[in-house]
Amino acid sequence: MKKVLRWIVIYSFCSGAAAFGQGDKELAEEYFKNNDCAKALTYYTSLLKSSFEKGALKNYTNCIARTRAWGDGEQFYKRQIKNDAVNASWYYLYWGVLLEAQGKSQEASKRNEQAVTSSGARIELKRDLADEFRSINQPEWAKNILLQAREGAKRNDLFNLELASVYRDLNDPEKMIDELLSYGLRYQNTEVVQNMLQDFTKDEKEQVLLEKVLYDKIQKFPNEGFYNELLIWYQIQRKDFYKAFIQERSLDKRFKHNGARLYNLGMLALQNVDYHTAGAVFDYLVKEYPKGQLYPVSRRMAIFAREEQVKNTYPVKKSEVQKLLGQYQQLVDELGTNVRTMEALRNMAILNAFYMDDFKKAIDILETAIEAGKQEKNFVDKCKLDLGDIYLLQGEPWEATLVYSQVEKSQKDDVLGYEAKLRNAKLHYYKGDFILAKAVLDILKKATTREIANDANELSLLIMDNTGLDSNETAMKEYSSVELLLFQNKKFEALDTLKQLYQRYQGHSLADEILWLTAKTYIKLDSNQQALENLKLLTSKFGHDIFGDDALFATAKLYQEKLNEKDQAMKLYQELMEKYPGSIFVAESRKRFRILRGDVIN
Repeated sequence: MKKVLRWIVIYSFCSGAAAFGQGDKELAEEYFKNNDCAKALTYYTSLLKSSFEKGALKNYTNCIARTRAWGDGEQFYKRQIKNDAVNASWYYLYWGVLLEAQGKSQEASKRNEQAVTSSGARIELKRDLADEFRSINQPEWAKNILLQAREGAKRNDLFNLELASVYRDLNDPEKMIDELLSYGLRYQNTEVVQNMLQDFTKDEKEQVLLEKVLYDKIQKFPNEGFYNELLIWYQIQRKDFYKAFIQERSLDKRFKHNGARLYNLGMLALQNVDYHTAGAVFDYLVKEYPKGQLYPVSRRMAIFAREEQVKNTYPVKKSEVQKLLGQYQQLVDELGTNVRTMEALRNMAILNAFYMDDFKKAIDILETAIEAGKQEKNFVDKCKLDLGDIYLLQGEPWEATLVYSQVEKSQKDDVLGYEAKLRNAKLHYYKGDFILAKAVLDILKKATTREIANDANELSLLIMDNTGLDSNETAMKEYSSVELLLFQNKKFEALDTLKQLYQRYQGHSLADEILWLTAKTYIKLDSNQQALENLKLLTSKFGHDIFGDDALFATAKLYQEKLNEKDQAMKLYQELMEKYPGSIFVAESRKRFRILRGDVIN
């Protein structure tokens, strides 16, 4: 019985001591939060005598600095170092913090040195100390302790990522890059290296250095694919797809990728409207792999890349379109009319309809394409949307809406269904049925694809802002009919109508829309002086409105790309950046301004 009582007493005493210790910590933190350092210090001192806690030591040091009780702090550190040798490094480090706060940098350095020395051969402790040195803005000491750990362990692969971060703090990009590349090469972990490089190389000089280092590494170690991989990634980040193509081509030959990665790069270039590079990539695949699986699609994509170039170079030349049609026909003749050429047939139909005004031929080719791809439901419905567009080009809106509605039902909850619904909404808009158009557009604002939702929102706002201003909505009906003319490629007829509209509706809310549409149409006709006149009028009268930054950016581009007046273009890009700091065109304006100024842009 006495033994049992004795164990109960011992257990109660221990439990009480533990509770008391826990109470000290909570009280210390409470006083610290309330900025009552005098009381907090009492509890932190008591707590640290019984057990080591880095957080408590950090707060203790903070309180000493706040109360300027320098002598008490010095006595405390000395006593703790003597009594708790295992954690001496931490006490030296924070003693150094305290000395730094007093302006005693030389003495602080001595304590930092002692913190490093007393850590001995404990690798993880050195890592933790380095993190702490970084957190108190002492990256030089973080570097020292990590390098000492390396030397002691005789392992140059230790702490690559930690040292990369430290060298970033020290503004030493060359060593930072070297550490990251060493890590990536050793562990073949490009993802970690890419993420850190993306965070660390935001400065232009660092980016130039990274590219140079990677090229040097590739020359020095030609059989090491890691550096090529990283350079390709970097060039894609910079949207320099042609340079990426050169590197990817080299890897393709060396590692026998059979063109798969090159194909992906070509598609990426296409998505980023770098049609020249996309065409070069697909041409290479056609030449190098004439019997490969990618040959049919590469052949078609090579023509498609050139098609996009032709369609986006104003004015579009019918002679160039005719060349494209000949190339597509050669592809069909070579591979036959089947699933491999159905997309080529569809492209041929669209070119004939929109650029050659040969609607009958376009419809005949579409019917052939539908027959070739009849097992592919999505493809058939895409062709039906094209067919609806052709009917609209011919001035047969009822036939168009019938075909669009078929696709709506067939693809009810899919992207093509939303696209069909959007085309039907535009058709209602062209016909002047704004209430019905807006009802459909308001549904589409919640569409799953951002592009469709944005288009729906834009047209819905146009209708909302410019209807209800007069009883019969004459101005809006005339404006929407002009948009139909433009869809039908009747640009000169549309321009004549737009001029009349502006004369009649200069005080209408549509005035800026009319000027903007006129300017865009002149640009597509390569009538640059007329485009400039309308853009300048838009900027002077409606610069504060929604198209202010659009008009200014378009004007600057015309001066740069068409009129070769670089100084004027620079002036306008500068004006846009200052006048519209939140514009989506700011980043591109800055890039173009720097190119015109002669800066080195990679």
